[in-house]
Amino acid sequence: MTKGISGKEPDPRVIYADIIDLPHHQSPTRPHMSLYDRAAQFAPFAALTGYDDMVTEEARIVDNKIELSETEIDRLNQNLSLIADVIEKGEKPKVTVTYFVPDQLKAGGRYETLTDRVRKVDALFGKLILEQKEGTAGSHKEIRIADILEIESNLFYS
Repeated sequence: MTKGISGKEPDPRVIYADIIDLPHHQSPTRPHMSLYDRAAQFAPFAALTGYDDMVTEEARIVDNKIELSETEIDRLNQNLSLIADVIEKGEKPKVTVTYFVPDQLKAGGRYETLTDRVRKVDALFGKLILEQKEGTAGSHKEIRIADILEIESNLFYS
């Protein structure tokens, strides 16, 4: 008996010489499987459905809400009061607002900045209502005053 490549194991050509030239078996009752379907048998199996989504969500970074000092809150309230006075005169001042948007899935959120005209300062419900020209007519954006980090307007520098 001849030895294989390393010299220790038997040569497979010799061992399987009696069957190596036989035709490949085809089942008479089952159709031949395509190469694509055969390859799918060996595809990786996700034993933990949703695990990748969970890891991605956990890795997503969110900001913490910044707590304003008393001085910053007073300045913000003065600016909102000035905006409300201008609105009472029939004007809709243009402002740039930086505000906190809480995340729907985990603690924290992100800060967004929006520039638009103010429709109303609703002190009763603690909201700043902006025009939002985009979308349907009469649409508006409501921002909770408690979520506002900063508000800028040319009104404050006159």
